[in-house]
Amino acid sequence: MAEEVIGSVKEAIKGILQSVNGNANAADAKNETITNEKKISTPEGIAVAYGSLVVMAMLPIIFGSIRSVKLHKLKKSTGEKADTMTKKDAMYFPLIASVALFGLYMFFKIFQKVHINLLLTGYFFILGVIALAHLLSPVINSLMPAAVPKVPFHIHFTKGEGKHKEDIINYKFSTHDIVCLVISSAIGVWYLLKKHWIANNMFGLAFAINGVEMLHLNNFVTGVILLSGLFFYDIFWVFGTNVMVTVAKSFEAPIKLVFPQDILDNGLNASNFAMLGLGDIVIPGIFIALLLRFDDSKKRKTRIYFYSTLAAYFMGLMATIFVMHVFKHAQPALLYLVPACMGTPLLVALIRGELKVLFAYEDHPEEKPEKKEKKEKDDSGNSSSNSKKKESKKAK
Repeated sequence: MAEEVIGSVKEAIKGILQSVNGNANAADAKNETITNEKKISTPEGIAVAYGSLVVMAMLPIIFGSIRSVKLHKLKKSTGEKADTMTKKDAMYFPLIASVALFGLYMFFKIFQKVHINLLLTGYFFILGVIALAHLLSPVINSLMPAAVPKVPFHIHFTKGEGKHKEDIINYKFSTHDIVCLVISSAIGVWYLLKKHWIANNMFGLAFAINGVEMLHLNNFVTGVILLSGLFFYDIFWVFGTNVMVTVAKSFEAPIKLVFPQDILDNGLNASNFAMLGLGDIVIPGIFIALLLRFDDSKKRKTRIYFYSTLAAYFMGLMATIFVMHVFKHAQPALLYLVPACMGTPLLVALIRGELKVLFAYEDHPEEKPEKKEKKEKDDSGNSSSNSKKKESKKAK
């Protein structure tokens, strides 16, 4: 898929996380309010539902992290400037997320829920189709029979002429990409018409994997700032107010993974769902992906930081589910996930004596001003010497 489209998906995923991060933690409260109206699920059904959610949460982090390493190497090899989250971005992220969340709350209070959800459904339909097509593209390309030719296409619209010429649309694709788009669109139409939980999960997994792959933290400190801010954000909006619960009850979009707790009784038509928000997958996921890139940079056979933090994420998720069932109240998952995901790599680094190395690591280290000035001088000196050589050759 074209870089422009992938970039738009990346920005859209940022917007999704800022506006609805953590909503589906509180969405479990929605389940609790309607439990009396439904048949209480069996312990086996509950175990299957939450076990499936845990597996679905782990998979995007694993595959997204692996894809993030490949994307990082690709950008380095091409010399392309990486779009990473800075420390300033990380500090403002919880504030922007809070404004977006409260804005949604006010919209649902002022306007009719049906109209807002109609707009959101159309918006997420377009994003979901693009995200799913991007995710399916490598799979479809490998499975496509040789009889189907891979014909390249290029849509290019420009504005102006000469030096003032600008690209408006510069989109390259092939017949295989069209097949991906058709398949993704069919799933999107299924979601639009039925709002089926399987279609919801397909879009949700696509958003999560793309988010972990493309949203890069540049260094460990930035990750700590982001996770710390969202730790307090999640606690405040779940325990301190009814804002997140209200939005979670009203918001109908594939921003959460769901699995029916009564699937053993009612099959695919089950309707009593357990839920997990995408923010609780993508936010720790981009931090864990950074640790995999750190492991990869050290050229070690073991991926100790990645595996240990992934195991800590799993334990944090299990702790969230356990506490939720003991106290029968929706829990902010980041309350348990953040200490687990931040504390584990710090403990591993302390034991291995690599604290300084971990804090010093950067995906894309910036050039120091002195080195940058020296490089510019060298470049200007080389260009002037080259021009002098050309002039001397002409004189001869």
